[in-house]
Amino acid sequence: MKKYGILPILFFCLQLLTAQERPNIVYIICDDLGYGDVQALNPEKGKILTPKIDAFAKEAMTFTDAHSASAVCTPSRYAILTGRYSWRSRLQKGVLASGDELEPLIDADRMTVPKMLKEVGYKTTAIGKWHLGFKFVDDEGNPVQVYDGKKVVGPAIGSTVPNGPITRGFDSYVGFHHSRVMKTVIKDDKVVDMMPPIEMLQFLAENAENYIAEEAKDDTPFFMYLALNSPHSPVVPSEAWQGKSGMGAYADFVMETDDVVGRVLEALEKNGIADNTLVFFTSDNGCSAPVAKAGKLEKEFGHYPSADFRGYKSDIWEGGHRIPFIVKWPGKIKPNTTNSQLICQTSLMATCAAITGADLDADDGVDSYSILPLLKDNKAKTDYELVVHHSINGKFSIRNKKWKLELTPGSGGWSAPTDKKAIMEGLPQIQLYNMKKDWRETTNVYKKHPRIVNRLTAELIRIVDNGRTTVGTSQKNDVPIDIYKTGNSEAGTTH
Repeated sequence: MKKYGILPILFFCLQLLTAQERPNIVYIICDDLGYGDVQALNPEKGKILTPKIDAFAKEAMTFTDAHSASAVCTPSRYAILTGRYSWRSRLQKGVLASGDELEPLIDADRMTVPKMLKEVGYKTTAIGKWHLGFKFVDDEGNPVQVYDGKKVVGPAIGSTVPNGPITRGFDSYVGFHHSRVMKTVIKDDKVVDMMPPIEMLQFLAENAENYIAEEAKDDTPFFMYLALNSPHSPVVPSEAWQGKSGMGAYADFVMETDDVVGRVLEALEKNGIADNTLVFFTSDNGCSAPVAKAGKLEKEFGHYPSADFRGYKSDIWEGGHRIPFIVKWPGKIKPNTTNSQLICQTSLMATCAAITGADLDADDGVDSYSILPLLKDNKAKTDYELVVHHSINGKFSIRNKKWKLELTPGSGGWSAPTDKKAIMEGLPQIQLYNMKKDWRETTNVYKKHPRIVNRLTAELIRIVDNGRTTVGTSQKNDVPIDIYKTGNSEAGTTH
């Protein structure tokens, strides 16, 4: 028998122990769910019932000052998966749309959360919405037409996706690209079915439940990225949920979303792995006011999807990017706790690295700070000092714990006044708010605090020019970046 030294044996045992301690990691990302759509976050002005998410919050830590990296979905999803602000990429405003979505926004050689976790022994899967760019080709490798300029015309079942999620770190994938092509169901790298959008949410729930049940049979830790299609348009609550809220289809869809979240959490419990699973529940940006018919919800039912915050999806104001962010990790995170520290979803990559022992190179996760200290102690300190916000029109804002500087005269998005109307009204080109006193962003105090304006502007320039927010070697942005968006036109009106 071959003899082994004591050090290799000890090293093997340490690796085995570490692997056993690594939790399964689940991201549940809703699509356009507003901060105020979760009743636990908005008890006075939240009228849509969300009992499953509320119960989850009682077992978890709820962050009340958490933000998506953008006020719309493609850029925020990029940041979640790469730990890098999307405005460092070619996407300077809006979302990937017809024509520019054929080339993935995430470069093939860029580190992603699933790639990182695979390096430390995780299985990885993505379920649901992607919207980070890929193309469809036929058996000969020729591009398949998806749009004819007016409507969706393809792709056909059997078409291949050569540059989708399984080329960016995921072992498996099932879902759809984005709302306009939601009928197209993709499995791994093939179009396998056409499905009415009304069936998609339940389909994703079933796939998540099945994945959990299957992986529970194995000791290998897994990472599940579950990106729901709801309550984004098309607002299509399934028949069982139609009329449940008494407040319209959007509220019905939010209730169905809540139930799906509950089913995923129940699957973890049922399969005996909840105690060793870390769950992040969040949304990609704020509520879409046109889709939700927010004015009607507020006036007729007293439901405020952005709670007390100003603005909605697309906007530089808080309602555009302050999002639900609730984290559960049994035995590690104290249940029923609240954390008011300023954080951003870019933090997810560094946090997962810290938890699993994964290594990040100097050019990985350049805008990602670990919030692990906060998860262990809601009074702990982190390196988070500044968060950069970005609107659908590409307008910038920078925030520290007290102050928020916005380099735009209006909402930067769809809400009134839009930038164009703000200019016509003669409003100042910049906004400054004291977020400790004026979290509703009602009183622009930029004239009173020129030093703060100058300091925050300089900080934003430094963050942009360094190619990173974190400490380390300067990195290059993919394209030149204009923080003032000189001559920028307003982005499209896709809701």
